[in-house]
Amino acid sequence: MTTATPLPPRSEAIRRPLRERVREVFARFGHYVCGTRAPYQAAVFRIGLAVAITAFLLREWPNRRVLYGDRSPLSHDMALELGRLDGSFSVLYWTDGRAWFEIVYTLTIVSALAVLVGWRTRTMSVLLMVGTVSLESRNSLVGDGGDNVLRIMVIYLVFTRCAQVWSLDARRRNRKGLSPADRTGVVLWSATGLFLLVAFGMEAGWPLVLWTLWGAQGLWYAVGRRFPGSEGRAVLDAAAAMLHNAAMLTIAVQVCLIYATSGWYKVQGTRWQDGSALYYALNLEYFAPWPTLSALLASHTLAVLLLSYGTVMVQVTFPVTLANRRIKNVLLAVMILEHVGIAVLLGIPFFSLAMIACDAVFLPTAFLTAFGTRCARLPRPALPGSATTARTVRA
Repeated sequence: MTTATPLPPRSEAIRRPLRERVREVFARFGHYVCGTRAPYQAAVFRIGLAVAITAFLLREWPNRRVLYGDRSPLSHDMALELGRLDGSFSVLYWTDGRAWFEIVYTLTIVSALAVLVGWRTRTMSVLLMVGTVSLESRNSLVGDGGDNVLRIMVIYLVFTRCAQVWSLDARRRNRKGLSPADRTGVVLWSATGLFLLVAFGMEAGWPLVLWTLWGAQGLWYAVGRRFPGSEGRAVLDAAAAMLHNAAMLTIAVQVCLIYATSGWYKVQGTRWQDGSALYYALNLEYFAPWPTLSALLASHTLAVLLLSYGTVMVQVTFPVTLANRRIKNVLLAVMILEHVGIAVLLGIPFFSLAMIACDAVFLPTAFLTAFGTRCARLPRPALPGSATTARTVRA
């Protein structure tokens, strides 16, 4: 009969050397920082952002040349001067030809769809960033708050590992049992980065940043290909995880700043102070896609008052409530419903889609995993030529 080893006395366990306790704290911190955090939130953020960009570009397809192309009231020379003053970057500055514009616009839609399904996400996210920023910078005078959010968040997306789950890349990785390198991405990134350096020179910041990203992925691929289980590859993986965590934290801080500044600016307005701001917004013809619905809501004074004060209170207090998980989840649901209401009542759907995608970084992991599990259990349609279809035909 074996006897259990007695535990050390409590006083002996507490009196561990200070060096050992500090080492344990740093080890736990390093393990936490070097691991990829919030993969499901990053996946939802990727999908939501890609949906918003794709929907916006497809919606403006008939007007694309007037907004950002060769027929824009902002001529090519004026756009170059505005870009020089703003310090913005756009590949549409290179030429004002229609063919180049159509290529950039179409490739942006294609890259958005690729990011949506998670195909070669690391490369496609960079192409999506370049295309979106280029279109927005070509004529920034026609943008609104939604365009600004998309322009900022699509840059943050590049630094995240947003295809760890719910993507074709993850499906391919699970099938092969490893993490395949994106060979096409390395060649494409290197060629494009070299071209940007030659075209703009070292003085421009954007080409240098993009070239750094291309070079980092090339190094990643070279080390992983040559030494798949080496310490160098492990260091690169840890660096990528830390960069992902920093990007997700930056997205969360950016969302908090958007809500906090918006709420505090509303507090300073007299219409928001007396609770009548929503009434005047609902009576603007430009922001009334459903005039009957807007008039119906505007006719209820108590509802307008509660919604006006509630909007300010939720936006101001949302960053503070992140310390309490339950309150945060309740306010998060309220914020999402508010954006749905903005999309329906005020006719600003793309801004609402962008903000809902940004709010996804605060969604609880348990909810997302349960949602993914339920979606995986849904019956899949039988494809032509599959075993299920063959059995049905024989029956």
